[in-house]
Amino acid sequence: MTTSRPVRVTVNGVHYEAMVEPRMTLVDFLRGELGLTGTHVGCEHGVCGACTVLLNGQTVRSCLMLAVQADGASLMTVEGLSREGKLHPIQEAFMEEHGLQCGFCTPGFLMSTLELLQHHPDPTDDEIKEALGGNLCRCTGYQSIIKSVHLAAEKKALRLPHWIG
Repeated sequence: MTTSRPVRVTVNGVHYEAMVEPRMTLVDFLRGELGLTGTHVGCEHGVCGACTVLLNGQTVRSCLMLAVQADGASLMTVEGLSREGKLHPIQEAFMEEHGLQCGFCTPGFLMSTLELLQHHPDPTDDEIKEALGGNLCRCTGYQSIIKSVHLAAEKKALRLPHWIG
């Protein structure tokens, strides 16, 4: 018999408290309990990167993490990028450079790009490839994604919201 446990998190600047089963993954908590469906469930093994979110400012695979492990953390999902109906510069860059097609992998790429630009505001192609190497895309061929990251860097898309980290 499992006993639910309390989880208190800040997600995209909003505080949440919930009782969760100890084995619930963070991605299932975000999608099922909080209704934040922008974080996608892909491989469920941490390989594809579709479930990438920021935990205290660092990328994590939310399919590999339990919700209870995030207790007390600040999380950012792809929904937290845009503000007041305005796209984040990273989202604009991916749109302008056609860095997305079907969109399934896009949330993970956007969140990984945000973390990359925090550490490398003007990344080289090799730095981009290294940072995004854990995100898989079956549609774009990656060249447009690399161009998108360069454009995001030009747009100075480095800022994390004040409630992260």
